Amino acid sequence: MMTPHELVKGISGLVSLPEVCVRVNEMCVRVNEMAENPRYSASDIGKVIGQDVALTARLLKIANSPFYSHVSRVDTVTRAVTLIGARELRDLVVATSAMRMFTGIPSTLVDMDSFWRHSICCGVVARILGPHCGVLHSERLFVAGLLHDVGHLIMYTKMAELMKVVLVRMRATGEPVFRAEREVIGFDHAQVGGELMRLWRLPESLQEVLEFHHEPGKAEHFGLETAIVHIAGVAANQVEPDGARKKATETVDPVAWKITGLTEEIIESILPEARARFVEAQLLMLPGMRAAH
Repeated sequence: MMTPHELVKGISGLVSLPEVCVRVNEMCVRVNEMAENPRYSASDIGKVIGQDVALTARLLKIANSPFYSHVSRVDTVTRAVTLIGARELRDLVVATSAMRMFTGIPSTLVDMDSFWRHSICCGVVARILGPHCGVLHSERLFVAGLLHDVGHLIMYTKMAELMKVVLVRMRATGEPVFRAEREVIGFDHAQVGGELMRLWRLPESLQEVLEFHHEPGKAEHFGLETAIVHIAGVAANQVEPDGARKKATETVDPVAWKITGLTEEIIESILPEARARFVEAQLLMLPGMRAAH
């Protein structure tokens, strides 16, 4: 029986981060962990990202969006690093690259527009919920929510026939997708996503959030962030136009309410803002897609 680690390791060439992402990741680690005497500066990171014109354009568009309400215009990546932070910008680099990495997945398995809409919506809701839970720099929760289901894409790419069986089982039993995956395959997309974050050498917080976003009580170090993304994934179904119909079987793990201190009333109160931000984020992250309202 293949393991999540073996699956991800076996397709490392298919899902390798672009070189610019690898270099930015390494620099950001040094900038943050050696802040008193950094080897790399914001200018150094800006120069690396600047080698990819399309990536630079996307990041500046994000930095000047309502997600980052800066008084003055952000016109260089160096300034974006200074204002947003090296780690947050690194996560955005990875997220925007990942969204363009997976192609050729049959539409019979997954509607990619719908997949990314749900992912974006989860990220939006997670970021809005962050301050309600005392999370500082809640921008990072947007990236965690955006990537939370990326393990699905690897499984759809390399295990298409087994995933068809998973989909049939879900329709027949109504059970959550991660449980159907475990029954059919032996592991689930959350475990695969966590392994992908390890392969990409991304922060432990992202590794843990992705791996346990369906079972937040199992997160040992980043339980709060994991629980927020878990709740956001369910709440996103109330924000997406067709979400409630698609995923009506998903419910919040009671452990997540306890960890976060959130309530259904708080979720209800943030829905109008989430819907507005969802439309903005679609246009921002997926400019070629017609936004769903």
